[in-house]
Amino acid sequence: MNAWAEPVSFASVWDRAVAGRADEAFLIFETPSGDVARWSYGDFDAAVDRVAGTLGVLGAGAGSAVHLALTNSPTFIAVWVAASRLGAWIVPSDPMGRTPELAGHIERTRPAVGLCAGGRAGIYRAAVAEAGRQDLAVIEIDEADTTLAPFDASPLASTDRPEPGLHDRAAVMFTSGTTGRPKGVEVTQANYAFAGKVMAEAAGLAPDDRQLVVLPLFHANAQYYSFASAIWTGASVVLMPAFSASGFLPAAARHAATCASLFAAPIRMILARGGPATGARLRHCWYAQNISADQYSTVADWFGCRPRQLYGMTETIPAVLTDEAHDPHHASMGRVTPGCEVDVQDAAGESVEPGAVGEVVVGGEPGSTLFAGYLDAPDITGASFRDGWFLTGDRAIRDDTGRHYFDGRRSDVLKVSGENVSIVEVESALAEHPAVLEAAVVGRPDDIRDEVPVAFVVAAEASAPPSLDELNVWCAERLAKAKRPASITLIDELPRTSVGKIRKFLLAEQAAGEPSQGG
Repeated sequence: MNAWAEPVSFASVWDRAVAGRADEAFLIFETPSGDVARWSYGDFDAAVDRVAGTLGVLGAGAGSAVHLALTNSPTFIAVWVAASRLGAWIVPSDPMGRTPELAGHIERTRPAVGLCAGGRAGIYRAAVAEAGRQDLAVIEIDEADTTLAPFDASPLASTDRPEPGLHDRAAVMFTSGTTGRPKGVEVTQANYAFAGKVMAEAAGLAPDDRQLVVLPLFHANAQYYSFASAIWTGASVVLMPAFSASGFLPAAARHAATCASLFAAPIRMILARGGPATGARLRHCWYAQNISADQYSTVADWFGCRPRQLYGMTETIPAVLTDEAHDPHHASMGRVTPGCEVDVQDAAGESVEPGAVGEVVVGGEPGSTLFAGYLDAPDITGASFRDGWFLTGDRAIRDDTGRHYFDGRRSDVLKVSGENVSIVEVESALAEHPAVLEAAVVGRPDDIRDEVPVAFVVAAEASAPPSLDELNVWCAERLAKAKRPASITLIDELPRTSVGKIRKFLLAEQAAGEPSQGG
């Protein structure tokens, strides 16, 4: 870890916050029905011990995994902190994920305990069976429950708490990559603590600040940028069950939120469906990906602050590029975040001159300031680094002031409302249909979601092609919503080069003019 940042564990960061802020607000949760529950740091710590006790009885201990398929809820946060206290690690999956996706995560991480919503238990238990884990202890919860009722074992005694090591695994988060199989990003205790410290300092977070969290907790953004930074500082968090474009600013006003984190797509949704709200005065807001100058001007007026763009990945831990508060620019990812190491390099690993396009690469110590590696994939981990630099696959231009501007991304990954979507994963799902010979997927720009996947399918039997409805249902059963094609086009053959590579730029040109047909 960087010399200025003394490594500590995430469990110890939580303990420090509880010791210093026991009677101060930690979590405010607004249920879908509008009821509000509140916990101080001390109150929530007691709930964490109760959750830890229950997890322990069910077999979760140091070095074991706890799988979560939950929407934003107090249970998610309590299980996350309890697992950290036990020296266990969480595996957060998309709660709306389909059986094959959930089964893959369960099979690869072999959790001791799994948690899902009672209303989605059928899909979850089917995934458990498909993974061959009928022995898995499953806790079904009501995500609106504020009593944490299912956790009724004796609380974990302070004398029974292990002392997690800095490099002990604290989470595995699956992220789409350039292959169809999602990669499991290993996050350590020290990683979470480093994310909290760096992001708190970048935002100028103070104990009296209040984060508004509307992004899903199974993503790194809400964990790293909002919760970890709040816990590092001893600040409070307002947790909403889901994002609402029309409800975002009223929620900020209701709960006196001072800070938030968004993507460009939710900001555009707020501009389209929301409006200014009396009493909403954020002093700070992160956002990822560009918005237009006009959009920026309006949102700054509505929010009460000038939002600051950032750039980071699950693997980079904190956002390694952040715009400064005194001079943010709507089209810039910002400058190197204090405490982080970033360069823009050519294919040979040499730094490019200002104004030249290169790949964003990130330096640091794996397991401390960078992710520890990809789960059970040492070859993929090794190929992701060059001379000690992590290769993001994203291109940027750096000007002579150190400000960075995004210039495209790895061709096999789309950004759909801020979520990485692997083209190959979508292609693989389509190709598994018995009536499909092959499929190709490209991205199409979208005013709301940044870009969406668009599919081109060749039938196995030209005389008996699958219907579009049939393919849409097939995708809906196997892919999370962000991964489902916005349109599917049946074609006789895919355009190829002389050596057989698909000429995807031709498909992308066609996709740009296609109406939406998908589900």
